[in-house]
Amino acid sequence: MNRLTRLEVDSLAIIDHLALELGGGLCAFTGETGAGKSIVIDALGLLLGGRASSEMIRSGRESLLVSAFWDDELVAGRRVTASGRGTARLEGEVVTVRELGARVGERLTLHGQHAAVALLSTRTHREFLDSGISKILLERYSAAYTQFTVARDRLERLKMNERERARELDLLEYQFREIADLKPVVGEEEPLEAELERLSNLEEIAAQAAQSLELLQEADYNALSLLQEAVKTLSSVAKVDPSVAALRENLKELVGGIKAVSHELSALSEDSAPDPEELERISTRLTGLTKLKNKYGATLGDVLKYGTELETRLLELRGDDADLGDLEANLAQYRAKVLKVGSELSSERANVALELGEKLVEVVRKLGMPHARLEFALTPTSEPSSSGLESVEILFSANPGEGLGPLSSVASGGELSRVMLALSTVLGSSTPTVIFDEVDAGIGGAAAGAVAGQLESLAAQHQVLVVTHLAQIAARADHHYLVEKRVRDDGRTETTVRALSGTERLEELARMLSGAVSKVALEHARELLEGRSPRVGVAELPKAKSEKKPVSARG
Repeated sequence: MNRLTRLEVDSLAIIDHLALELGGGLCAFTGETGAGKSIVIDALGLLLGGRASSEMIRSGRESLLVSAFWDDELVAGRRVTASGRGTARLEGEVVTVRELGARVGERLTLHGQHAAVALLSTRTHREFLDSGISKILLERYSAAYTQFTVARDRLERLKMNERERARELDLLEYQFREIADLKPVVGEEEPLEAELERLSNLEEIAAQAAQSLELLQEADYNALSLLQEAVKTLSSVAKVDPSVAALRENLKELVGGIKAVSHELSALSEDSAPDPEELERISTRLTGLTKLKNKYGATLGDVLKYGTELETRLLELRGDDADLGDLEANLAQYRAKVLKVGSELSSERANVALELGEKLVEVVRKLGMPHARLEFALTPTSEPSSSGLESVEILFSANPGEGLGPLSSVASGGELSRVMLALSTVLGSSTPTVIFDEVDAGIGGAAAGAVAGQLESLAAQHQVLVVTHLAQIAARADHHYLVEKRVRDDGRTETTVRALSGTERLEELARMLSGAVSKVALEHARELLEGRSPRVGVAELPKAKSEKKPVSARG
């Protein structure tokens, strides 16, 4: 079942530390107003990816931590720090808050105090209705509608103003030719710039080469003649001393090297004027490449990428005329397909709307609104939409003699909550655990018993957690938890949660019924417990008060 078995909360609001063991079936959380019952809901909301702030952290603490444990050993946790940062974890691994919320959302559905507000949206009405529609049919319609809209948008582009199309075509052709004519090559700029620099300084290079040649070979006292004289000087003794002979050979190599360098310097000294045509070619090439980058991209790679995009768009524009006729014929076929599949969807929605509406009315009337009427109104739209050929809205009336009206306009907050509960019980829940916070707001008497019955019915298939102020609901619970606020010895206030049984549970139900633990209230509480389903017996209830021992929270 993937049931939530344990919830640990540290430093959230006025909770110091909470280690709560959770049972299956219906789990009721009760306590006096202001005790902090909804803090447990807030903790689960954080695991579902809810918004967190440093204000949620208990004063004096650096961070808060919420951890949840399931019976299949999944562990999920979220820490929020005073700096506003936080960490989400699944099975010990760090994940994003979005990933945490998605995973936990597969196991928990939270109907908070404002969950019924979702019923104000007609989109939500359609989603509730479509939960009973074949997924294959919904997917078929979605695919047909996508195909239709893609073709429609394409056709609209083709039919745009001819002058605008021609203007775009002329511009793109000019840009494409400008790039194609120059044929830029990635990496060519650096060697071109180096060659331009060399040609621009050719006269200076020739002058320096001539001066170097003078020193090496042409001056009265030059390096070449001196080296040659040294070779000649060592020749007489090289025959008798091998080391001198080796030195003489080294000098001869130097002589050869200087002659080679002098030859190249001589050529450089004579080439003092650059080729004007080559200089102009390189300069023009670099200017053209710079112009392309200024217009089409920061680098030549970007320019070439843009050129490829231009080519693709030009092919589209040039092929538009040829495609226009075919696309108009195809669009008619696509529209017909949308209408055909949409008609099937409309028909199935009408059937489901009738059946679901009847079931909801039956449940809603049991929840303290005996004259309530409810139906799904399907209103055809002028054009197909992404969701079908009609809009969906729940119409509602709670009182006799009143006409049906939009649920968002005619239902009170309490009525919305009960409709939400009816939807949850009729449609079931996609998650193993369902949480209700103040679902009983604004109701009492017979309606309270009816709500309790619906929650108990839902708990037969799901783990249901409910925060309630009604004894009728708490008495139906398989597990009853008391939320208390107390002042510790150190003067700090904290909220604790503990499981109740026996006399303690009886006394809490009595308090909920009358505000005080009187004999009459205790008898009424006992009657509520004895009148609930056989899953919880009360014969074993002790006569004396049991000692109160917190079992799920510590300070």
